[in-house]
Amino acid sequence: MGAGAEVYIGLGSNLADPRRQVLRGIKQLAGLKGYTPLASSSLYQTAPVGKTDQPAFINAVASGRYSAGPRELLAGLQEIEKLAGRVRLQKWGPRTLDLDILVFGDLVLEEAGLSLPHPHMWQRAFVLIPLAEVAPGLVIPRWDMTAAQLLQRMEPDMLAKQKVVKV
Repeated sequence: MGAGAEVYIGLGSNLADPRRQVLRGIKQLAGLKGYTPLASSSLYQTAPVGKTDQPAFINAVASGRYSAGPRELLAGLQEIEKLAGRVRLQKWGPRTLDLDILVFGDLVLEEAGLSLPHPHMWQRAFVLIPLAEVAPGLVIPRWDMTAAQLLQRMEPDMLAKQKVVKV
């Protein structure tokens, strides 16, 4: 299957033609040095979480193998975001493209600016639904559960507010 860690990347956009931004992000991931694409999920339209007075998002999850470390992957993802015109003005605010490392092999990491697996993914249906689609058997380190199991544990009102719809 190739060298490196199996990685899962969350993609999201709610500005400047979000569907196109996410699809372009998936394509640009394939060109990232050290990254070999494996699969990508369907696209999902979702209500914003955290800061709710903004447009709906388009979200997806991509999987691949990555031959370098998590910091290098983070730097590569941030470069792709920058190329898409991403400007970080406010936490959870609107964005042209957001790329998050969700899972990096079996690594559990807590460092300044990087926590793995992504520390909020258990609360985000817009991550768990496409992750369950692309990797139904993946047991996520930190929680030792699959995305579907984490989704089942989500509070019904939190799940309902996120309004995740396949597009």
